[in-house]
Amino acid sequence: MLLHSLVNRAAHYNKQTIAIAAADEKDILETVSLALEHNLAKFQLFGDQEKIFEIIHDLFPKLMNNDSVKVVHAPEKEIAAELAVGAVSRNEATILMKGHIPTAMILKAVLNKEYGLRKDRRTLSHVAVFEIPEYDRFIILTDAGMHIAPSLEDKVEIITNAVEVARSIGIEQPLVAPIAAVEVINPAMAATIDAALLSQMNNRGQIKNCVVDGPLALDNAISSIAAEQKGIKSMVAGKADILLMPSIEVGNVLYKSLIYFAQSKVGGMIAGARAPIVLTSRSDSAESKLYSLGLAICTAQQ
Repeated sequence: MLLHSLVNRAAHYNKQTIAIAAADEKDILETVSLALEHNLAKFQLFGDQEKIFEIIHDLFPKLMNNDSVKVVHAPEKEIAAELAVGAVSRNEATILMKGHIPTAMILKAVLNKEYGLRKDRRTLSHVAVFEIPEYDRFIILTDAGMHIAPSLEDKVEIITNAVEVARSIGIEQPLVAPIAAVEVINPAMAATIDAALLSQMNNRGQIKNCVVDGPLALDNAISSIAAEQKGIKSMVAGKADILLMPSIEVGNVLYKSLIYFAQSKVGGMIAGARAPIVLTSRSDSAESKLYSLGLAICTAQQ
């Protein structure tokens, strides 16, 4: 399934309401306009009301007097974050989206004990779904944005989050490859030890709704030819749906390499909260933000 097909799938669900914190910025309102063109969702826009209406009037007149768009004045970014998170917490919206606001500020509101979206102390993690040219399926990359050096316990929840996202887009029993530099267990390389433990936990039913096998190097996780050449016999080798990163550096470099070297398309979100969180960067294209919304809508529906 291509990412544009994922957007089409999301458009057929009952309309979700997306709360955007600090929506008073051209790129964000461009994404809202694009999403409405695809009949994706309804929006609550929190931010400087005057600035929002000024941008809409000048650049996106179709958003004026649109029943699918509600503007709520928030004079400061921190207030916008609190109001947007509160709207989701009260079920007035089903998805949270970061606007023109620092990531740390919106996550502070998400983790607030009174009105936040933390789910039973569950770990939050970033899940990115890639459409790679000349590749026959989605590749899901996690975690490239939240966990600097995930512990074994973190990795269990990162896998759980990614599996839920995978199942929401039709991958019922995703194959998970814990990535390391080598495909053999080396006591001097912590990533290989964690990978072996995660595989055993999966075998014993502690990690559900997927197949985990590792350690696997990147080549034999995604290439059947590479796996065959190295004599690796595994349900996951060469067929991985989810690539579990050993650290944020590895994840971040692979994420950006896929975009800038391979011209891949991507949609991403934060999973593990009580509602999907779309946490895009200012450098992301409007197309990528649209794919991220489509992914979040499918996950919310699931």
